[in-house]
Amino acid sequence: MLDFSKIKTISIKQRKNKVKLSDLVKPANSRILIESKKFDDLVKKIIFAHKNKKQIILMMGAHVVKVGMSLLVIDLMKNGIIKHIAMNGAVPIHDFELALIGETSEYVEKTIEDGTFGMIEETGSILNEAIKEGAKNSHGMGYAIGKKINELNLPNKECSILYNAYKLGIPATVHVAIGTDIIHQHPSCDGAAVGKTSYHDFKIFAESVSRLEEGVVINAGSAVVLPEVFLKALTIARNLGFKVEKITAANFDMINHYRPRENVVQRPTSLGGEGFAIIERHEKTIPTLHRKIVDEI
Repeated sequence: MLDFSKIKTISIKQRKNKVKLSDLVKPANSRILIESKKFDDLVKKIIFAHKNKKQIILMMGAHVVKVGMSLLVIDLMKNGIIKHIAMNGAVPIHDFELALIGETSEYVEKTIEDGTFGMIEETGSILNEAIKEGAKNSHGMGYAIGKKINELNLPNKECSILYNAYKLGIPATVHVAIGTDIIHQHPSCDGAAVGKTSYHDFKIFAESVSRLEEGVVINAGSAVVLPEVFLKALTIARNLGFKVEKITAANFDMINHYRPRENVVQRPTSLGGEGFAIIERHEKTIPTLHRKIVDEI
């Protein structure tokens, strides 16, 4: 096998980035960019769930962060709308880097050529340290990273979804596949710690899904991992005897992918729920969702 201990890393100061804090949409600037009955019907379901103290889960991929939607997600958390946030393994990376240096998202087409893609010392060492600490203390990955951002008092922590989840006491779970994320390339990565903390998060997520009756789950930008994780968590909840039938499930994405359509919108709602597939860019769906909800409440 290859000796990963010989992998060379570089400082984040050497990397050029595509996304900066100035790209983040502020809550006061969110606008209604989509007008449709389908979108309005979904918002009504969310408002009903919020007013009746039902579960509302946001599942998200990293593109939501990379197009500047973090502050809108955070504002929905602060307003008590989002009660659980689940993310794939790429989200914490961009979330952490925004908190650390106010920038993220490298030019992969360049860095893949010289072997420096994802080899940022600070991102790999700090996040892997947080994960190992989380494994030692029987914490989930999301909690462990939010805690680490808080402990380090990173300069832009208020722009971090995981930091805000930690401070607000909102479950934030990270669901990974080994080898999918850049921190797995680093010599400091501990596969056992990654597995333990992400599995812990899966259990937390399954518990949240077990309380989804008459609630809402939204998948924004995860084409594979979170739709698959959600279907398994829902199966566990039903297997253990929880009534999870009347679900409102929505998928936001630019493309109508198979797994989100089947595993989020259609299959889980077969017992009396309702599914929404809203195919549009996150730059339109998330601000519209935020503005319509905030105006309503």
